[in-house]
Amino acid sequence: EVQLVESGGGLVQAGGSLRLSCAASGFTFDDYAIGWFRQAPGKEREGVSCIRRNGITYYADSVKGRFTISSDIAKNTVYLQMNSLKPEDTAVYYCATVRAFFMVGRCPASNLFRSWGQGTQVTVSS
Repeated sequence: EVQLVESGGGLVQAGGSLRLSCAASGFTFDDYAIGWFRQAPGKEREGVSCIRRNGITYYADSVKGRFTISSDIAKNTVYLQMNSLKPEDTAVYYCATVRAFFMVGRCPASNLFRSWGQGTQVTVSS
């Protein structure tokens, strides 16, 4: 059974940084990719970034240049370093797994992701 546990959320002022972690168990990075999503109150879930084992990454335009996704294969953990945070980045952030072959040219659509974590709240104050 795949299990994902996010951590690292919190309250930060605009311009600040946070690093989210997604600790995964029950799967191997060889076959899967990991994506980060976020959902703000009253808004649809939005894809943020994704990463494959070979290091290929994609980002939403809204976070390019500010967020960096990375992975530690030995720890089966994916990180999302978030810099220059803005109030509009406020949301619950989730990580999820998807079969790696879906990740071609862009992050796969959210409906292709199968296992999801419980989420971690990120709040950016102005």
